[in-house]
Amino acid sequence: MNEASTAQWPPEPDFSAITTDELFAYRDAENAWRASTAARAILGEPDPAAAVGWTELVLPGRRLPVRVYRPLPTGDGEAHTRPDLPAAVHVHGGSFVGTAAQCDWINSHHAVHLPAVVVSVEHRLVGPDSPPANAADDGWDVLRHVVRHARQWGVDPSRTAVFGESCGALISALTAIRAREAGLRLKAQVLVNPAVDVTGTMYDHLSIDQYGYSPSLAVPQLQFFQRLAVPPGSDASAVSPLYADDLGGLAPALVVGCRPETRSPTTAAATPSGCARPGRPCGSPNTRGHGTRSSPCRASNHRPGRLGRRSSNSSARPSSRNGGTMPMTGGRKADG
Repeated sequence: MNEASTAQWPPEPDFSAITTDELFAYRDAENAWRASTAARAILGEPDPAAAVGWTELVLPGRRLPVRVYRPLPTGDGEAHTRPDLPAAVHVHGGSFVGTAAQCDWINSHHAVHLPAVVVSVEHRLVGPDSPPANAADDGWDVLRHVVRHARQWGVDPSRTAVFGESCGALISALTAIRAREAGLRLKAQVLVNPAVDVTGTMYDHLSIDQYGYSPSLAVPQLQFFQRLAVPPGSDASAVSPLYADDLGGLAPALVVGCRPETRSPTTAAATPSGCARPGRPCGSPNTRGHGTRSSPCRASNHRPGRLGRRSSNSSARPSSRNGGTMPMTGGRKADG
C-alpha cells in the first residue's frame, strides 16, 4: 500500500523452487516497486483529472484497504455534487502478488471518462496462508458494501459493474456469479485476459499451446499459482468460473485480450451472453530480456464507454489506484 518515489525492481524468482519465505520477500519487493512512482514509466501516469486515494472499509471480521478514483470537479462543480455516478468495482491481477496502485493508469482514466467512481480492491493475496476463497470474499464484500452504501459513495447502485485483469478477472467473474445468486443485478462484467479455469484442463487451451513459453514464461507461473490455489484435496472447480453449475443469467460480459484465433474454450464458456474484444494474445510480454514494455492494466487500452444511461454533460468531472501476475495479464512479465 505504500507509495515510494523509488524502489528496486526485484529479480524474478525460480517459481518451480521458491519457498514460502522467498515468496513473501519477493511479494514485498515487487509490490513496493509497483506502487512506486518509478514504476509509472511502465505502468502509466494517473489521469490528472482524477482524484486518487486510499480508504479502509470495515467488512465482516476484517478491515480492507481499497483505492478509490473519482473524477475531479469541473469549474462549475456540477459533476462533483452528483450523487448518481456509476460504480465500478475493480480487482487487480497478480494472484500471489499485486496491489491496486499498479492500476492507477486504467482506473483513473475510467473514473474520468465514464465518469464513474472506481473502487479497486486491495484483496488478500493468494499464498500458503490465504486461499483464493479469501480474495473472492474480498471482491464480493467490497461490491456489497458499495451497493449497500451507495448514497455514501455517491453512486447509483443500479449502474454498478465489476472488472479485473487476469486473476482479478477470475475474482470478478466469481463475484458476478455470487451477485446473480444474491439477486444483485450488475450492469456489466469486464474481464481482461481472464483466467477462469484453474483445474487440470487449464493447460489444454490453445492460448497455452501458443503462448505458454513465449513471449513470456507463462506456464511456470501458472503452475505455481495452481499449487497455491489448489492444494491437494481441494476442489479446483470451486474457484473456476468455467465449471460453475450455471452460467445463465449473469451480467453481460466484455472479454478483452484474446485474439479470435487464440480464444480459448475458457473465454467462450465464461461469457455465453457476452462478447470478446480482439486484442493482444493470452500471453504477456516479459520485459526482462525483451524490448517491449506494457502495463498489466494497460492491456485494455481503450477509451471507456459510458455505463448505463448517458450523462447530461459528457465533459463533467466530479471530485473527491494488480501481482507476479497470471500469464493472462498484459504486462512486463507473465504474473497473475
